Amino acid sequence: MSSNKKYWKSVEELNENSSIVDTLRNNEFVEAIPTDEFLSDKDSLSSSSTTRRDFLKYVGFTTAAASLAACEGPVHKSIPYVLQPEQVIPGVADYYATTMFDGFDFANLLVKTREGRPIKIENNTVAGAKFAANARVHASVLSLYDSMRLTATKMAQKDSHWTEAELKIKSSLADAKAKGGQVVLLTNTLASPTTEKLIAEFIAKNPTAKHVVYDAVSESPALDAFEAVYGERALANYDFSKANTIVSLDADFLGDWQGGSYDSGYAKGRIPQAGKMSKHFQFEANMTLSGAAADKRVPMTIANQKQALVKIYNIITGSAVATGKVANEDVVVKAAQQLKAAGSKGLLVSGIQDKNAQLLVLAINAALASEAMSTADTRQIRKGSNEKVAQLIADMNAGSVHTLIMTSVNPVYTLANSAAFVSGLKKVKLSVAHSLKEDETASITNIAIPAPHYLETWNDLVLTKGTYSLTQPTIRPLFSTKQFQEVLLACNGNSATYYDYLRANAANYTNGATWNKTLHDGIAIGVASASISGSADFSAAANALASSKAANGFELVLYTKTGLGDGQQANNPWLQEFPDPITRVSWDNYVTVSQADAEKLKLENKIVANGGLNGSYATLEANGTKIQVPVIVQPGQAEGTLGLSLGYGRKASMKEEMQVGVNAYALYANFNNVQTASIAKASGEHEFACVQSQKTLMGRGDIIKETTLEIFNTKDASIWNEVPMVSLDHKETEATKVDLWESFDRSVGHHFNLSIDLNACTGCGACVIACHAENNVPVVGKSEVRRSRDMHWLRIDRYYSSEDTFAGDNEKKENFDGLFGKKGSLGGFGEMENPAHNPQVAFQPVMCQHCNHAPCETVCPVAATSHSRQGQNHMAYNRCVGTRYCANNCPYKVRRFNWFLYNKNSEFDYHMNNDLGRMVLNPDVNVRSRGVMEKCSMCIQMTQLTILTAKREGRVIADGEFQTACSAACSTGAMVFGDVNDKESQVAKLGEDDRMYHLLESVGTKPNVIYHVKVRNT
Repeated sequence: MSSNKKYWKSVEELNENSSIVDTLRNNEFVEAIPTDEFLSDKDSLSSSSTTRRDFLKYVGFTTAAASLAACEGPVHKSIPYVLQPEQVIPGVADYYATTMFDGFDFANLLVKTREGRPIKIENNTVAGAKFAANARVHASVLSLYDSMRLTATKMAQKDSHWTEAELKIKSSLADAKAKGGQVVLLTNTLASPTTEKLIAEFIAKNPTAKHVVYDAVSESPALDAFEAVYGERALANYDFSKANTIVSLDADFLGDWQGGSYDSGYAKGRIPQAGKMSKHFQFEANMTLSGAAADKRVPMTIANQKQALVKIYNIITGSAVATGKVANEDVVVKAAQQLKAAGSKGLLVSGIQDKNAQLLVLAINAALASEAMSTADTRQIRKGSNEKVAQLIADMNAGSVHTLIMTSVNPVYTLANSAAFVSGLKKVKLSVAHSLKEDETASITNIAIPAPHYLETWNDLVLTKGTYSLTQPTIRPLFSTKQFQEVLLACNGNSATYYDYLRANAANYTNGATWNKTLHDGIAIGVASASISGSADFSAAANALASSKAANGFELVLYTKTGLGDGQQANNPWLQEFPDPITRVSWDNYVTVSQADAEKLKLENKIVANGGLNGSYATLEANGTKIQVPVIVQPGQAEGTLGLSLGYGRKASMKEEMQVGVNAYALYANFNNVQTASIAKASGEHEFACVQSQKTLMGRGDIIKETTLEIFNTKDASIWNEVPMVSLDHKETEATKVDLWESFDRSVGHHFNLSIDLNACTGCGACVIACHAENNVPVVGKSEVRRSRDMHWLRIDRYYSSEDTFAGDNEKKENFDGLFGKKGSLGGFGEMENPAHNPQVAFQPVMCQHCNHAPCETVCPVAATSHSRQGQNHMAYNRCVGTRYCANNCPYKVRRFNWFLYNKNSEFDYHMNNDLGRMVLNPDVNVRSRGVMEKCSMCIQMTQLTILTAKREGRVIADGEFQTACSAACSTGAMVFGDVNDKESQVAKLGEDDRMYHLLESVGTKPNVIYHVKVRNT
């Protein structure tokens, strides 16, 4: 029975007309607690004497308010298809074969799209598609969604329309034709037969027109030499898998030398097979990826390299050209003798930007009858001419150029004498820039036409003679862009679409394959005829090279970094945050100096109190141009040389956060990457964002195990792949046979392993960017990277030896005797922290090891991380409360913590902070929030898709179908992923190989990532 009793809070409630009662009924808190006023004023907060009771009152109120607000989440209205396209199934990815070429990078690709959005770049593995994506190509999908792209045609820097620009261009061409004025098409290397046909038609229609090809990073000397000998302006192609002995003089063929993409063939010869592997000598000034992989690396100035090349030429051909003093002559002679002994299995390559040097390269390989050098399937990816570009600038300044139409070039940024180009541009009656962005050049031309991204276009490419590749759009143009070929069609008075024009012309190159077949595969293979060898005066070239003089000062060697290349994608945050494989520095370029020269110049690097790397500033001067640049003291840098990367220092159409580094193109005089320079210490210190402060292994040979080919062939595996021992019941026992935990049966179903071969890994970093794209890894910026808060799920550790070799490190550590003295461990370990002047280098990709006995799983208080029967260590993000116990307990340090909200946060104004940039996100992977731990998932979304697809199709999964982002991106075969329960799978066989070991085996974590001992052919 209910009660009718009434209760009052105060006698005031007895008065029905009381204003106080009415107010309390409608608003319990008559006056709002002034939390904003209190907490936002730093001075009042610091001087406050607030009691603990009051503080808890504030906190309690704000927490309750936040909780209440959280119950009312934002509403996002979804818009369904009115008419769903038949070929689009929501939730199912589509793949399109295409080809990428931007004048610098190139690759045969598969593009993954979701609901019409390209979100990921994959390698095309169809027969004949031999060019894999590097880190920059993988990142190019993000450049499609660059919010700084040019979106509409501009005339006189004001928004306009293509139809107005078209009329202006046609009028100017007609005026030039009537007055006999010169018309110039200035392009990068096009490598497109259909585009070149359009240009030929354009020139036929405009008799005063000419085509000038300009490569920002020139290969003109190599092109000139090949053309002189073989009559074709192209580059020789090389198959490093056919070479038993490789000698390289300043050719970073694992980097960007002559376009790169040689790493796959090289890696095949570096994995010991039947007791054999290739031998690699590297003579170079800067420390490069190729030098890091070499069996014998010799730091050497470019001047000395020229003398060494003549010496090798003499030994191989039997000539007697007099040379100057040859540095490290014993090693040069040894390399030449082994090269000659290898005969047709020998190969010499050089990156020296001198026509005479390149002539000797061709002569040496011809004398060897090298199987590795091909003059048939020549590379068509560089066609630029330094002389023609120089003549164009002279003509512009003379007022001879009437109309200048440019595409895919940015000479105002990339020319050392850009001031001369700018002054000449003012004398051109009509200048047109066809560009992806309103860059340094497009911003000062009369007309700027927005170019589409390659993922929005049709095109064809002949990357190597005998192949024909197609580029197809994977998304409708995002902006009001106009393809360069469409501009040419309009100028030629051709009303056809470029697609129709291309398709009609393609039949001449597909070698009988149908259009649909070629489009499906992305490539058609034909037969390339060898270029006919001509005559060249090699003796005169050798004499000219031998008489070259050394620089009177430092040699400044300009190069392109693995991350930014020539700088076209400088506004790409993935690439800016990508750590350089050698220096491990991101968000910067810098001058590299040898340790000996740094000591003389009083230049230094140091780790400061917050753990960040600081470096001196230096003033660099070459040809009267001065720049101030930070310094990295680089082990392996040749004394008397300096290194500086191109591609940085851009300002136009760049987000403020991306405007980093200095423009080294200002020092790239006469298109020569070697300049005579002076350097002096400047005031101040630069703060670097470096992801790895430790440089050496300090004799910890169980992290990167390595041996020599001789020991590998003659000794038992227990000698060169020693298993660590632990004490069990006071007896020495192999660590791999001891378990702290009971193991469960892993033989049922799938069980995944990832194999990493240290012999095949070149440190290229393609896997790092692929992981970013697949798993929505956030970009955090320079400041956070400097605080060691980078979010890379996969890192590639780089280690130097502190002695001349890693074996020397191990020997030094083992011979420590006591704490003090010459052999004392206290001083000895201190010495071992510093790398040698010319160290050996090793790379080691490290990600979550997915341990079967994972230390992270046992300490998580909320079971956010757990293990699966398939061998993957799972992360349940919505369970994670951010204790970070797991990161503290991980011996591999591979877990990443979201210190902030990195998406939709103006403090981190990268691609995740705008709607256009977020189009690249993979909908199969959650975007993590603040306070959550994340790490490599072994791409569980990919493995589960493979399982479900096979189940739906009612078939067994074939070996090679299981992939992760990193294994699919690895072009060298260093990373192999698969199911070890399939005993016939490649990864299962690799797991049984004698070279297999686990990282930190003595810890007993039983990882599902396996490594293979590195073997050196020393």
